[in-house]
Amino acid sequence: MTVKPTGHYQLRGDGLYIEFDRLFHAPIEDVWYSLTNRNAMKAWIGTYTGSPSTGAVRFRMNAEGDVAEDEGWQAVSILFCDAPHHFVADGSSPEHMRVFANLTERGGMTALTFGQRLYPGTDVASWGCGWDYYLDRLIAARSGSPMPAWESYFPAFTRYYRDLPVPVRPRTPTESIDVVEADAVLVVDADDRGEPGHGPEAGYDPAHDADLDSPATPTR
Repeated sequence: MTVKPTGHYQLRGDGLYIEFDRLFHAPIEDVWYSLTNRNAMKAWIGTYTGSPSTGAVRFRMNAEGDVAEDEGWQAVSILFCDAPHHFVADGSSPEHMRVFANLTERGGMTALTFGQRLYPGTDVASWGCGWDYYLDRLIAARSGSPMPAWESYFPAFTRYYRDLPVPVRPRTPTESIDVVEADAVLVVDADDRGEPGHGPEAGYDPAHDADLDSPATPTR
């Protein structure tokens, strides 16, 4: 797999997001399973304890280096879930973080848009590198390919995210907008490893994004 930075900014009703797109040659239910099933998630990002139906779980990433089994857990609130199309969740590790996933299916292919809301002080370069990394791990896990190396993403992608233009929402006479200032968001420290976590800049890149070998049904 040839890795590349693919995050892009998107202004939504509740603020500025960094978003990533993926395209899978698989049914929507199959991709949803990879994103939400605690056992399937272990192959690419982590796992959780508790029942999502209660609206709260404890989540732990599993590609963050050597962390003891009782460390690295964070409380996650599930704010909205419409399986297998959409979920929104808030986490708290180490700062408040909101993420969402949107899935749509057409012609036997499923498009995923994953996004993280950006608050003042968010280190976009580290999170951008991280989500590129984790979403590529998702592709690798589903296709049975070798996992990508974190060193291919950080600090290699930091300049891309440092230079990524921030959109400005046009102000209307009846609209009051709080737009996150670029200087407040683009916090980069090349000496830090950052937080591990792809969407093409101009359309999907089948060679990079397509999950050609994914199973027709989830492995249970």
